Amino acid sequence: MRHGGKILTDALAAHGVERVFSVPGESFLAALDGFYESGITNVVCRQEGGAAMMAEATGKLTGRPGIAFVTRGPGATNASAGVHVARQDSTPMILFVGQIARGHRDREAFQEVDYRAMFGPLAKWVAEIEQTDRIPEYVNRAFHVAMSGRPGPVVLALPEDMLSDVSDAPDLAPTAAAVAGVSDGQVSALLGFLGSAEKPLVVAGGPGWSAEAARDLATFGEAQGLPVAVSFRRQDYIDNGSSCYAGDLGVGGNPKLFARLREADALLVLGSRIGDCVTQGYESLDPAMPGKRIAHVHPEPETPGSVYRCDLAVAARAPDVLARLAQAPKAGDWGAWQAAARADYEGWLDPAETPGAVKLEQVVGWLAETLPEDSVLTNGAGNYAVFLQRYYRFRRYGTQVAPTSGSMGYGFPAAIAASLQHPERVVVCMAGDGCFQMTLNEMSTAVQFGATPIVVVANNGRYGTIRMHQERNYPGRVSGTECLSPDYAALARAYGGFGAVVEDGADFPAAFEAARASGTVAVIELRLDPEMLTATQTLSEVRAAAVK
Repeated sequence: MRHGGKILTDALAAHGVERVFSVPGESFLAALDGFYESGITNVVCRQEGGAAMMAEATGKLTGRPGIAFVTRGPGATNASAGVHVARQDSTPMILFVGQIARGHRDREAFQEVDYRAMFGPLAKWVAEIEQTDRIPEYVNRAFHVAMSGRPGPVVLALPEDMLSDVSDAPDLAPTAAAVAGVSDGQVSALLGFLGSAEKPLVVAGGPGWSAEAARDLATFGEAQGLPVAVSFRRQDYIDNGSSCYAGDLGVGGNPKLFARLREADALLVLGSRIGDCVTQGYESLDPAMPGKRIAHVHPEPETPGSVYRCDLAVAARAPDVLARLAQAPKAGDWGAWQAAARADYEGWLDPAETPGAVKLEQVVGWLAETLPEDSVLTNGAGNYAVFLQRYYRFRRYGTQVAPTSGSMGYGFPAAIAASLQHPERVVVCMAGDGCFQMTLNEMSTAVQFGATPIVVVANNGRYGTIRMHQERNYPGRVSGTECLSPDYAALARAYGGFGAVVEDGADFPAAFEAARASGTVAVIELRLDPEMLTATQTLSEVRAAAVK
């Protein structure tokens, strides 16, 4: 006989879980007891949003569900930010939430929440485990749902009395993975689709990728002479040095690539959803009048055709399709079209100079030239991230961990998760001053568990993206976008980490090498010129253009 907490942790171990992220709560004490002597590392975080984002990042890095445990009520609401990231990013994740005792329901008991109603629009599946002896069944299903079709988050609520009850329920072995298969007919149809196009464009993204799939994408694009673009924050899906790579279709992307998207007569979409970030708010590709043929490969059959009409839909994982396409005979001659797209990408790498003694384009350029190819780069949301997306060249799969949902505060928890997952790699978090302050309390989590990410904070004293939009729409009327910062270097040292301030760009390489040598979590604050607002325009230029 085992209590429910032990049955639960044994079920997680049976599914290969080695690490979970949590903020403890009295609502799941039996689960905390189950982790004792379980062999599973419980990374105790400082806030549930950070725990959920660490779990989501782990799902991105491993392809297996990241696991988070949070308490009921405010713990669950805090964690919802990470669930939203997992949903929009198609990341496998399981969130376990403590719940009131079963006999106390519907009395508005302490921290009572209906989790099916709360998480229903965000998660793939939400359930509450009513019986202790059904825990293995629910856990098995949670892993299956989180990873099948289009991956995503699952939420399981755990009534505290259910967890403390005992049962002789046996463990369940994990459900076998589905056998992948792509038919000859599907491959022939895709090649025929491409062969009839004069200016095709490949767009890659979505879930389920691997290092092998990234190599297959490059092989396919190079052999066929096709230009290959990636969707928002999926730049590590192909070696950016490949002759077929044309850049990323995302926020702050190359205008010439979006023009090429409009000019293309055929799109082969591999794994990605076709959303607003990929299409500049649906302006470069109008769902009502796309003006081109579309072939869409996606593991969820409902996705192709859900927003954009498709001429060819293939319900399959993009990596499985690419394994076949990488070996396929040449379908057409698009060499000049590919070369022009590549030239546009290389031209986009030429830095546009920003004002001040510290220039983000130079910092990111130095990182691109200096870091090992397996370094992991994370970020949250803000104008600073555009510099990373534009100037950093990703060479290997699994080196970009960023939210396609555009969630602020994500980069630092993700960097902690990446450092714990890959302690042998260099992990760098790019963050803005507003973005970093949302989750910097997790510095103590990093120190406690030995994570060693290096955080590069771009401090311009404002919520830069919102200020950019404000200046464009209400020039000179500054309201609600200023952001006071602490002394980040001193704060990092207070947590037991390394801290440095860079006020001259020439000092950044030495500061970075010192941070790397410190062997602990490190923060390098870049003090930017207040005129620096975007990668292409100063604050004054944005305001002047709006006034005109």
